[in-house]
Amino acid sequence: MFPRHLFWLALLPAVAASAAETPELQRAAGAPQAVNAAHTLRQIPEACARLEGVFTGDVAQPYRFSVVRTSEQCQPRARFVDFDKAQPSEAKGWKLNDVIRVPSAACPAQQAVVRVWRMPVAQKPELDGQGQSRIYLEEARKQAAAGRIAPVPMFAAQMTVEGNACR
Repeated sequence: MFPRHLFWLALLPAVAASAAETPELQRAAGAPQAVNAAHTLRQIPEACARLEGVFTGDVAQPYRFSVVRTSEQCQPRARFVDFDKAQPSEAKGWKLNDVIRVPSAACPAQQAVVRVWRMPVAQKPELDGQGQSRIYLEEARKQAAAGRIAPVPMFAAQMTVEGNACR
């Protein structure tokens, strides 16, 4: 018989990990996806991007995801940066924005997990008399020439595959 106090001690790391991972957006797991069927994980309109994924059926790389630009005409108000270069963490000011879980239809024991991180901008934009934030081209050019470019929010995403591989 397993001693009761040891049971609770064994459970403690799992409870602490789930409490530490509380994203800004809450969502249920997605619908199971078939192998080789591309699907949208999430759209990020302010970065003119969407996260797209596909289960590959390959044991070495069972899931692949990419960041796709939504439109050539879209003017981004945020940047999507490489996760490995940015190394986002709450200690650096990043916020865990979203955790997207997508189960595999061919292998229910396996799921792709994409964690989206967001670096907010600390300052609020100035609003005009109509309550709008406006950027005037000539003024923006002068600020850029002077090296005073306003910071923009950033996003980064990391993908992992959890669960056991099927045969």
